[in-house]
Amino acid sequence: MTLPIAILAGGLATRLRPLTEKIPKALVEVAGEPFAFHQLRLLARNGFTDAVFLTGYLGERIEDAVGDGQRFGMRVRYVPDGPVLLGTGGAIARALPALGPAFAVIYGDSWLEFDYQAALAAFEGDGRPALMTICRNDDPAHANNVEFEAGEILAYSKTARTPRMRHIDYGFSVFRSEVFAALPTDAPTDLAAVTQDLAARGQLIGFEVHNRFHEVGSFSGLADLEAHFAGNVR
Repeated sequence: MTLPIAILAGGLATRLRPLTEKIPKALVEVAGEPFAFHQLRLLARNGFTDAVFLTGYLGERIEDAVGDGQRFGMRVRYVPDGPVLLGTGGAIARALPALGPAFAVIYGDSWLEFDYQAALAAFEGDGRPALMTICRNDDPAHANNVEFEAGEILAYSKTARTPRMRHIDYGFSVFRSEVFAALPTDAPTDLAAVTQDLAARGQLIGFEVHNRFHEVGSFSGLADLEAHFAGNVR
């Protein structure tokens, strides 16, 4: 299954200041290159051919650095937030004309090594409009936000956490455009609120991943990914 993938890259990246005072988080250097370069090559290796960066803060710098994506083996397009930062949900709603009837979503600071095609196949084989990858988490440094039992997501919340939540959202999702069709395209909306509502209505597929995730949203995460890259061929 081939779908376009939206890359959420509009945030202010305040946890990486002063590093991100002049560059967006997607262009923070990892192993000698902007992170976005590594991420695009990873997505291309996993079968994606069409990426859409949803940009906000310093988004023009991403477009200047990445270009049309040809050198990464992909077509890359851009949908900027405009004068108001739209948040993760609002950015997706604004980008629906570019994304089409179904699409994947990944955070622009996430490095995820797992079977993307298996997740897409699970989505295609289920009639529900959304899928979220999750992983079991026993690390107290990361707050669990998913209640997952018998292969089903029973609850998801980043604010109303319970002891029954033993999983965490992994950072890759798949949606049908109908999920966002009623959202405003000129006002901020949080993707987490959309996903929480889907889970409450039994409309969110859970796809469990057993590999750990890496991220460049913090200095500790950046150092961790540098160490991971140093021990692996990319």
